[in-house]
Parts: sequence; C-alpha cells; structure tokens
Amino acid sequence: MLKQEEESLIHYLKKELEASLLRTDLLEKHNQELKQEVIHLKSQITALKAHENERKSMLWKKLQSFNEVTKNDVSQQQQQQQQQQQQQHYLKAPADQGAVKGSKLLPPPPPPLPSTTLVGSKSIRRVPEVIEFYRMITKKDLHTDPKKNHVATSPLAFTPDMIGEIENRSTYLSAIKSDVQKQKQLISSLSKQVESAAFKEVSEVEAFMKCLDDQLSLLVDERAVLKHFPQWPEQKVDAMREASSNYQNLWNLESEVSAYEDNPKEPLVKALAKMQALQDRLERNVNGMERNKESMMKRYKNFQIPWNWLLNTGFLGQVKLSSLKIAREYMKRITKEMKLNQNSDDNNLLHQGAKLAYRVHQFAGGFDTETITAFQELKKAAMNGREQ
Repeated sequence: MLKQEEESLIHYLKKELEASLLRTDLLEKHNQELKQEVIHLKSQITALKAHENERKSMLWKKLQSFNEVTKNDVSQQQQQQQQQQQQQHYLKAPADQGAVKGSKLLPPPPPPLPSTTLVGSKSIRRVPEVIEFYRMITKKDLHTDPKKNHVATSPLAFTPDMIGEIENRSTYLSAIKSDVQKQKQLISSLSKQVESAAFKEVSEVEAFMKCLDDQLSLLVDERAVLKHFPQWPEQKVDAMREASSNYQNLWNLESEVSAYEDNPKEPLVKALAKMQALQDRLERNVNGMERNKESMMKRYKNFQIPWNWLLNTGFLGQVKLSSLKIAREYMKRITKEMKLNQNSDDNNLLHQGAKLAYRVHQFAGGFDTETITAFQELKKAAMNGREQ
C-alpha cells in the first residue's frame, strides 16, 4: 500500500515537472518573439528617421534653390534694364554727330547673349513639376527598394501599435512646445520668486516647495519644459527640494518613533523585529544624511536655505536621540520575557538586547536616565538568571 502511494506521488511529481518544463519552453519562445518584435520596431523607427531626414534635406535644398532662382531673376532683370537703357541712349544720338565724330563714338552696345546662355538662364528657373516628379520617384523607391536603407521591411511593417506610438510621441512634443509658449510668463515669475527666496526655518522651505510644485504640476513635463528657459534657477530649486524632502523624511520618522508603543499581547519575536526594523530605518536615513552633511550645508548656505537643522544640536540630533525610546522599549520587553519565562533561551535574548543597546548608544551618543534604568534592569535580570 505504501509503495503504491509512493509510486503515485512520483508519477504526480513527474507530471508536474513536465508541465513546468513545457511552460518554461513556452515562456522562452514568447520571450524570443518579443525580442524579435523589439528589434523589428527599432528597425522601423530607424527607417522612419532616415525618411524624415531625407525629406528635411530635400526641403532645405528646395529652399536654397528657390533663393538662388530669385537672386538670378533679379540679376537678369537688372542686366536687361541696363541693356535697354544703353540702346535707347544710342538711338537718341543725332545722325550727323555720328558722321562727324564717328571715331570718337562709344562702341555699339553688345549684342544679345547667345541662345545657349538664355537657355541656361531659363533652366535655373523654378519648375514645380520637376520637384514633384523627384518626390514621387523618391517616395516610390523608399517603398519598393528597402535595401537602400539596409533595413528588412515587411508589408506589415507599420503596425497600428507603432503608428500609435509615433502619434503619441508627436502629441507629447507638441504639448511641450505649447507649454513653453503658454507658460512663459508663469515660469518667468516663478524664477524671480525662487531667486529672491530666503528662509529662516527649514519648515518654510517645505511650505514654499509645496506651492512651487503645485504650480509646476501644471506643466506636461517639468524637466522637458524648463530646459527651454536658461534663466530657470535649477540648482537652487533642486537644493530646496532636497532639503524639504530630507526634512520631511526625518520628521515622519521622528513622529513614528515618538508615537510607538510596545504591545504586550504581540508575540515577542514579532515585536522585537518591528523595533529593530524601525531602528534600522532611523540609522539608514540619518547616516546617509550625515555622510553628505558637509556638502549639503555648503550648498544650502549658498542658496540661503537653513542648514542649522543638520547639526547635532539641531533637528537631526533630536532625531538621533529619539532612538533612545526604541532601546528602552526593546530592553524592557526582553527583561520582562526573561523574568516570566525562566526556561526560555535567555542567552539569545540577552545577546539581542545587548546588541541593540550598544547600537543605539553609539548612534545617539549615550543614554538618558530612563534608558540607563532600563539597561540596569536588563543587566539585573541577566545576573539573576545566571545565579539560578
């Protein structure tokens, strides 16, 4: 009976394994198909870019050709007018004057330009039919000879997804250009406000940035629009945003630690893990800020942003001291557990309590009276446990 159950289990596991392998193969095939589709779309984008560049080049040549034709037409007209004036001048000269002073007469006007030159001057005139024909041939070659762009195309090259993506991109760029034009006055006003802004407290920076971000949220893409305004004080805005964000993170952490209360009904392991995680977050944020404190303070001074809160005597020091509450609650919970359960793993609990107490002591720079009392109680419970 047992052997049959084992064989049935093995058979079931084999089936599951085969199904998993089949799913894996299908996923790999699907992944390869997606990669090929990405390559295909990239090739189509390249083809479109090449076509767009060729179209722009053709329009530019067309514009230059038109300018040259215009200049040549003007020059031709001026030359013809000069010739006509010279001819009229000689026609008005008296006949007898020509007989008497034939040797002193100016040479007759030059004959008209040869027909070849006239034909040449006419050939540089603008002929729309030639341009249209060239465009027609170019467009035809683009569709019938894909090898010219060295891109393999197929009848289904321009898929609806690709066309939709291009249209969305075009709409996005149009929206950015529209914002650049419409919001010019707003951005100019905001630039002046940012440049003249000076603060006494970091909380004022936070309030200022909230209003500023509300205004900038009207833009379709903040970075893309503002890069068109060289006068935008980007460095100061980034510094204020950094200061506001760091202060807000610290304030939230300090509030969370201050409001924390250990729940006696919560399992010991879960409660200790929660307190450790809170201390980890506190240390990670504070230590990360202290590593960059010197550069941050220098930058904030340059932009008239409060920086005293980064000192150990400021709000940053206050946040570090809030970790003492975590240490007290942690040690009290371990002490209580050691007193209630004499047979529990006291060594492990004691090790955890001592480790966190040391971490907080080094992090905060010492203990206050309440934390010292909690530490003494933990130590006492450990000594009593050893005596027993």
